[in-house]
Amino acid sequence: MNSNENASNPIPFKEFTGVKQTGFFENLKQPRFSGQLLLTGPNHSKWVFYLYLGRLVYATGGNHPVRRWRRNLVAHLPNIPSHMAAIQADVDSLDLTGENNCWEYELLCFWVEQQKITLEQAAKMIRQNIVEVLFDVTQAMQVTCQLKPDKNLPFSTRLVLIDAEQLIAEAQKLWQAWQGAKIADRSPDMAPIIAQPQELQQQTNPQIYQTLSQLLDGQQTLRDLSVRMKRDVVTVTRSLLPYIQRGLVRLIEINDIEPPKLPQKNDSDSGILNNQKITVACVDDSPLICQTMEKIITEAGYNFVGINDALRAIAVLLSKKPDIIFLDLIMPNANGYEICSQLRKLTFFKHTPIVILTGNDGIVDRVRAKMVGSSDFLGKPIDPTLVLETIRKHLKIGVA
Repeated sequence: MNSNENASNPIPFKEFTGVKQTGFFENLKQPRFSGQLLLTGPNHSKWVFYLYLGRLVYATGGNHPVRRWRRNLVAHLPNIPSHMAAIQADVDSLDLTGENNCWEYELLCFWVEQQKITLEQAAKMIRQNIVEVLFDVTQAMQVTCQLKPDKNLPFSTRLVLIDAEQLIAEAQKLWQAWQGAKIADRSPDMAPIIAQPQELQQQTNPQIYQTLSQLLDGQQTLRDLSVRMKRDVVTVTRSLLPYIQRGLVRLIEINDIEPPKLPQKNDSDSGILNNQKITVACVDDSPLICQTMEKIITEAGYNFVGINDALRAIAVLLSKKPDIIFLDLIMPNANGYEICSQLRKLTFFKHTPIVILTGNDGIVDRVRAKMVGSSDFLGKPIDPTLVLETIRKHLKIGVA
């Protein structure tokens, strides 16, 4: 599938200022937009903002997405090792599916689930990540925006929903301070390096020279140094300006660091699943519903598992390991909310599509179903076309 198939027409901004950013995101709130905001700046820089119901979930992209992520990991998650090799095992355990997977965010979700970090720690890291992206977008000035609606974001969990204007205000405050320091033409993603070591040594005392030699190795950006020195980036940059102005130190562009190796996609990710290998489960206390679903599923060539007893549902599902689960919302002994919530706590079913079935198509049910981790919502009476479309959509069958 073309990643821009459902994207809106590009909207150009000659100056994407804080005021325009606030207005733009405000306009996404009323229609409760869910999906991606794709921004393209000069030199083909690209950023992605993920939104749910008009509020920010995460942002990434730009020149240094991995460096940014690692930097904020060091700043906000001191218990997690910052070397990519050290977190590779956790990355390997992620179920990254779809064309828009975002390993940085999924890793935070995994650590929260494993109780390696708190939700508050993850939220702080996410907020700072978004603030840095907004700063870079502001500095880029000229951007083109595209909206790509997607009610089912690629994330298994939404850790936090953030009002954009809060973070825009933070980013604008940083941008004003950056402008005030007379360095608006320099990027905080540039790395300082000593250009004239002998002259610098002559013009500074031994202690300062030793410190500068250790810090200014051309491998750390101004932002990286600010985290390492535990001072804001404007203060760090201002302290280096005299040396920069005299040509003793210069700022250079450096590459992003290598991301961890992502798990290889399997056949299901490529949409090449053989129907005979796909197992579809339906948990519903109504034998008639299960019979109807069985007819639809088996005629399409899939394997079917019907479960009428809600109390035995989790045990049977663990035994059969279906690829997708249709789950009735209202049952006598256990409701769909409880079963869905319990399934999401099990590692095996962490990313399995769970589609809630109900005759009550209310917004409260939909919101609550999303909160316990459901992937989709299907109304009764059962529509065979919608059932098969739902299976194909979530298992990415027939997606090129």
